[in-house]
Amino acid sequence: MAPSRSSQHFGYDVGTGGHSVLGIAVTMSGVYLTVVSDKDNAYTVSWFSITDDDRRFFDDADKATEDEAICIAALLAKSETGYSVIESSWRGTGFDYWLGEESEDTMQLKARLEVSGIRNGTTNDVSARVRSKIDQISPSALTYPDMRGFVIVVEFGTPLAQVQEQ
Repeated sequence: MAPSRSSQHFGYDVGTGGHSVLGIAVTMSGVYLTVVSDKDNAYTVSWFSITDDDRRFFDDADKATEDEAICIAALLAKSETGYSVIESSWRGTGFDYWLGEESEDTMQLKARLEVSGIRNGTTNDVSARVRSKIDQISPSALTYPDMRGFVIVVEFGTPLAQVQEQ
């Protein structure tokens, strides 16, 4: 059943990403991903058929969960924050990616993004992870005081994502 909130569709066309975790957690393409954020959107997530090669390639469930959370977060960042993922941050910064505005002439860094994935969890697990990640990125606000900070946690069992600004 479709959520009563506004629903958008994005195709999960990011290479073979997403197949392992979503294929195990959900048996069919076209599931609703509920997003808890200021906008409270829901999205239909679709992907290509899963092959045996895909399953072998993404055989490490922890790594697949991390990679797929990154893919979903990159798609959500644009629609939920208005920013695109521009580049990876350096290790030790407390966050994973720089968000910004893309133009033909320049890429302007505007915000910090921390991403986390949970293979199977509850709403409480997602909320706790969001709080933990907000704590993790908080010190970087002192270094980058003019940069907004965002956390996106993706849980694949429901599926559910939470987008939280610091």
